[in-house]
Amino acid sequence: MVLAQSHFWPVAIGFFGLGTGYFIWGGQALFGVPKASPEVDKTMGYWGVWMPGFLQLITGVYLMVGLSWFPVYAYAAPLYMAAVAFTSYGTHWLVLGRRRAEGASAAPDAWMAIAFFFLSVLGAMVFSGAGDIPVMILFIGLALIYLFEIPARFGALPAGGKIVGLIQFILAFWLMYLTFGVTLNTALGYHWWV
Repeated sequence: MVLAQSHFWPVAIGFFGLGTGYFIWGGQALFGVPKASPEVDKTMGYWGVWMPGFLQLITGVYLMVGLSWFPVYAYAAPLYMAAVAFTSYGTHWLVLGRRRAEGASAAPDAWMAIAFFFLSVLGAMVFSGAGDIPVMILFIGLALIYLFEIPARFGALPAGGKIVGLIQFILAFWLMYLTFGVTLNTALGYHWWV
């Protein structure tokens, strides 16, 4: 059985999920609105689980299955990297969201941030090598988040939370641009720079 090639990569779903998460979490970290409370943290956690968590995880799994078990996508290094990244970041957000909803400690996130810094650098390298500059920019932004997250969570950078929030908030707009670009290019044949 040979399956037809598909041009409908689900990456816009993952971009939108992460962008929504960055608006919510980055906005609160940067502007302090809504003010932190146990109830707000629960809601923030739920949003973290479902938008950046679930939507990225499902995107990554969908891509990996489409590249391997049911090869409906032409193999490309960038698409493989996207599958690895979406799956990893989605799982990461499931943990972050649940941790926050339950009021667990964020201190161990410093160690997690080291691994995700390296994954972000890897993504920037792959997309740079593939000539996909818009997604390379995203991965550079992700690397910056984790670069500041490491000392912030270790307590060595008191303003780290605000810096991370600022980068997340800026990247949220970039992720919405990528969501629009991929969706309009795919659905309507536009030629956005993505």
